[in-house]
Amino acid sequence: MALDWDAALAAFRAYLAVERNYSPRTVDVYLRDVTALRAFLRKHDKDVALDRLSALHVRAQLAALFGHNGAATIARKLSSVRAFTRFLVRKGELDANPAAAIRGPKRRRGLPRALDVDDAKQLVESPTRRHQHVKLAAPLQLRDACLLELLYGTGLRVSEACALDLADIDRSRYATAMVVVRRGKGGKSRQVPLGGAADRALAAWLDARAALAPATPALFVNPAGTRLTPRSVQRAVRRWRVAGNITAPVTPHVLRHSFATHLLDAHVDLRAIQELLGHASLGSTQIYTQVSLEHLQAVYDDAHPRARKP
Repeated sequence: MALDWDAALAAFRAYLAVERNYSPRTVDVYLRDVTALRAFLRKHDKDVALDRLSALHVRAQLAALFGHNGAATIARKLSSVRAFTRFLVRKGELDANPAAAIRGPKRRRGLPRALDVDDAKQLVESPTRRHQHVKLAAPLQLRDACLLELLYGTGLRVSEACALDLADIDRSRYATAMVVVRRGKGGKSRQVPLGGAADRALAAWLDARAALAPATPALFVNPAGTRLTPRSVQRAVRRWRVAGNITAPVTPHVLRHSFATHLLDAHVDLRAIQELLGHASLGSTQIYTQVSLEHLQAVYDDAHPRARKP
């Protein structure tokens, strides 16, 4: 019996979560994109049955996105739909993948933003300083100090930092404390060393954390004792950017970019940075070489007396 849309979406969710081992957040993105296709078809073609889904339907939805969405967003939505239709072919619901031959828009790959070293230092130290306009309990300031030091000191993605448990900090087997990322992007695991400043901030936070969340395994928790969310981390970064009087845009991902760029500036091997970031491909890491070269050019232009333009 052929699947209807609801059954197909439920089966696709289970496939992504169980067989592909994707994170709940990633699964939600895929399902949201495919559901948007269904909503478009309902509005314009009276809810096309799955076995009638064609390339024309997919192209029509993509065309409607232009002018309202950027190239990267459109490409992601197409990728989600392509994964869904590929899944339907595997299930025997479609004879061929109607999205397989559709090409997404060309994306201009911008360079990742990175803080300069002074701004990064100012940001991560901001929670340990007195700010009259920041009304936050002392334990939560220690939490934020640890969080910022860890994001900048390890290059973790915000989702990876939020997913950390107490058991993921390993101090027993190595001279340097290690962070064990058990479910990175694509379900891959890796270990990242924890630097001295981050380790000290972690020790201070763990002492304060015991009173907030004695029962939960989560490393970072909110005042209610439940696991911190990526949105809460984004708010914390924004709070300390303002408190630290940092004018450059800062997000958790900017701290990840800063981690990689500053290591490269210090001549750390690109392969090592790839491992630390958890990139599957070296090509994803190589973009930081361009960031480093641009930084070098800017330093040269500012410093050398014969570099300045008339």
